[in-house]
Amino acid sequence: MVQAKDGYKERSRTNIFSDTLNAYKNAHYFDPEKDDEQLVAGNYIIIKYDDGVYAALCHLQNSSIQVSIGQNVKKGELIGRVGHSGNSYAPHLHFQLMDCEDIKTANGLPCAFEQYEIYQEKGWKTISNGIPTDKDKIRFQQ
Repeated sequence: MVQAKDGYKERSRTNIFSDTLNAYKNAHYFDPEKDDEQLVAGNYIIIKYDDGVYAALCHLQNSSIQVSIGQNVKKGELIGRVGHSGNSYAPHLHFQLMDCEDIKTANGLPCAFEQYEIYQEKGWKTISNGIPTDKDKIRFQQ
């Protein structure tokens, strides 16, 4: 793990009007030179997988991060809890692969998953080692 930011207050409730306005403001006016990334990402962890491949996990619960900088993270290990911090409409996990560890300036990378389900033709179909598109409705089963 290369980076973690915690201590950002969890949002207690949502307001569709102010949340939409805030999301618009962050999407169009966020300045990486002066704005704090936690306004958008909330509490987050960044994990390095390879040169030029980093994973960001954002909107975690306040004080839930269980890993520290320099620690090796293994598949299945608890690293934090899904929360409602930062620019969030509801508790959820924002996950993205990036080309560098700077969440403010990184470019997104495609991500393949070992297994997930995709909704197709009135039912769920299991996909192995696939990359969902931005149009796919997917879910994960344990």
